[in-house]
Amino acid sequence: MNQVVKVLFVCMGNICRSPTAEGVFASLVQQRGLAAYVKVDSAGTHAYHVGEPPDPRAQSTARRRGVDLSGLRARRFIRSDFDEFDFVLAMDGENYSALLRQCPDEARYKLKMFLDFAPHLNESEVPDPYYGGELGFERVIDMIETASTGLLEHIERIHLNRN
Repeated sequence: MNQVVKVLFVCMGNICRSPTAEGVFASLVQQRGLAAYVKVDSAGTHAYHVGEPPDPRAQSTARRRGVDLSGLRARRFIRSDFDEFDFVLAMDGENYSALLRQCPDEARYKLKMFLDFAPHLNESEVPDPYYGGELGFERVIDMIETASTGLLEHIERIHLNRN
């Protein structure tokens, strides 16, 4: 197999969507026996919640799906993340635009919308569930699980040479 593939999920505050994606995707990577080949992290475009654990609603929703987010802590995206990661995946257009403003031209191919890996959902953005109720978190994790499967299949096929 090739080198380690590094994936970074990015939302605004790094307490709802991106840590959920980090946890769900890391769990899927672990289940497929690929933890030595795929590394996962998350960050926020804003520093509102740096050092805080994921939102309790995100944690409980993930826990019901067998994913533990309790050890994660919010951090802010930094420009050098474009050097460190192979995939920088934005949860929505607003965060994509914020990342694009920081993105060096030579790293432009790394920046994508996360839901690009779930085209059959016919959605481009993972909605922010922060101001909504429990159902919003359920919808978000459903979308994240679907896109995570598509992303890992892409990584296995293209980067890890597995068919």
